[in-house]
Amino acid sequence: MAEEAILGYLQHNEEIKDSGEFAAERNIDHNEIVNVIKSLHGFRYVDAEDIKRETWVLTDEGKTYTATGSPEFQLFNAIPPEGIPKDELQKKLDPSVFKIGCAQAAKNKWVEMGKQLVTRKVQNVDDKVKGLLLQIQQGQGIGSDDIKALKARKLIVPQTWKGYSVRKGPNYAPKRKQVVTDLTRENFQSGEWKELEFKEYNYSAKGAPLEGGHLHPLLKVRAQLKQIFLCMGFEEMPTNNFVESSFWNFDALFQPQQHPARDSHDTFFLDAPSTTKRLPEDYVERVKQIHETGGYESRGYVYDWKREEANKNLLRTHTTAVSSRMLYQLAQKPFAPKKYFSIDRVFRNEAVDRTHLAEFHQIEGLVCDRGLTLCDLIGVLHDFFSHLGMTKLKFKPAYNPYTEPSMEIFSYHEGFKKWVEVGNSGMFRPEMLRPMGLPEDVQVIAWGLSLERPTMILYGIDNIRDLFGPKVDLGLIKKNSICRLGIN
Repeated sequence: MAEEAILGYLQHNEEIKDSGEFAAERNIDHNEIVNVIKSLHGFRYVDAEDIKRETWVLTDEGKTYTATGSPEFQLFNAIPPEGIPKDELQKKLDPSVFKIGCAQAAKNKWVEMGKQLVTRKVQNVDDKVKGLLLQIQQGQGIGSDDIKALKARKLIVPQTWKGYSVRKGPNYAPKRKQVVTDLTRENFQSGEWKELEFKEYNYSAKGAPLEGGHLHPLLKVRAQLKQIFLCMGFEEMPTNNFVESSFWNFDALFQPQQHPARDSHDTFFLDAPSTTKRLPEDYVERVKQIHETGGYESRGYVYDWKREEANKNLLRTHTTAVSSRMLYQLAQKPFAPKKYFSIDRVFRNEAVDRTHLAEFHQIEGLVCDRGLTLCDLIGVLHDFFSHLGMTKLKFKPAYNPYTEPSMEIFSYHEGFKKWVEVGNSGMFRPEMLRPMGLPEDVQVIAWGLSLERPTMILYGIDNIRDLFGPKVDLGLIKKNSICRLGIN
C-alpha cells in the first residue's frame, strides 16, 4: 500500500516534499513509508533527501503534570484560605510534589512559608506550566524562555524527527519490476528467462561475520608470560586448588598467627569445610617450634602457636602457598636445583575500586639452588623484565614476613614518564626453608606481580572492573589487539 501510494503520487507530481505529511494525509504509518522509500532509493526508483526537525516531547514527569497539574499548583490548591501547618500540608501531598511545589510556589510568590503556618499570598493562580506542557503535547510551539524553563525542570526533552523528501529516480516506473535472484530449470524450459530482469550481484558486499571464541586480554598476556618463563627454563607449578589451609598459606611461610592479613577483614575463610584434616605432622611440629621458640639463629615470634588456627580453610591469598608445598616436596628428596613459576587466581577481602578487586591473578617465580645471593635475584629480575620490554629497573628495600632481604621492583615507564612499581621480591627466610628439610646452603629467591596491572597498561585500561568481572564490555573481548610483550 505504501509503495503504491509513493510511486502513484510521483507519476503525476514532481516531488513528495515531506514524508511525514504524506503519511499523515494517507493515514499510513510513517515508519512504513520510510522503509519503502529506503527500498525504492536502493533500486534507484526514487531519489531521497533527508529531512530533520528538532521537536520537544514530554518526559514521564511532564506527562503526569498534564493530568494532575504542576506541583506548585497542587500545593497552592491544598492550602485553605486560613492557612495550614507545614506538617499537615506535607501529609496531603506526595513527597516529591511537596518538595518541588514548595520551591516553585515560593519562587512564584504564591505562598508564604512561615515557621508554623503556610498561607496563600494571592487568591487565584493560573497553572502556566500545565498549559505549556499541553501545548507541546499537541504539537504547538512555545517561546524559547518557556522551553528553557521546562527543560531545566526536566519536564521536556529534545527529539529529532527524521523523514525524507522524494523525487523520481533514474529507474522510476509506476510499478516496481520484480527482479529474479536465481535462474531455474523451469525458466529455461518455459523460455521466460528471456523476459526476466535479474538482480545485479554486489561483488563488494561483505559476508556475514563468523562468530567464534575470543581470547580475553588477560589470557593473551598470561600466555605470553608463560612462554617467557618456559624460555627461561622454569617449570610450572600446579595451582588448581583455590582452597588452601591456613598452614600452607601462612604458617609454613613463617607468618605469625596474629598477623593482620590473617584477619577475616582481609581473608575469605570457609564455613564448610572449615578446617583441614591432612597436614604432615612432623613438619607441623617443626613449624610450631620455629614460631614459638625460634631456631636457625632466629628467636621466632615467642607466642603460643595454635593448631586450630593453622587448620582453618580459606581461599588462598597468594600463590606462594603453592610455592611452600612445592619446596616442602622438593626437600623430601635428594636436593636438585629447581626453577618454578605460577600464574593463577588469588582472593583477598578488599574493598572494590578502580584498581582493586576481591580476586585477581598473581604471577610468581622462584629459583631454588645452593649459594644464591641478592645479586642473583637482581640479575634474574633484570633478565625476566627485559623480556617484558622493561630494561630500566630500580629496587627499594621493603618488608615481607617470609623474605629477608625484600625489595620492591620499579620500572621506568616511557609513556607515563615516571617510575612505576611493578612487583615485589626477596629471599625466603631460613625460618621458612629449614623446617622443610632443605640443606643449610640452599637459598630461594622469589618475586611476584599481578597479571592485571601489566595488562591494563598494555591495553590502555584505567579501571580494573572494565577488564575483569561482570561489567566487562564484550566488545573488548572480541576486538582487543594481539598481545606483544617483546619476547627476545
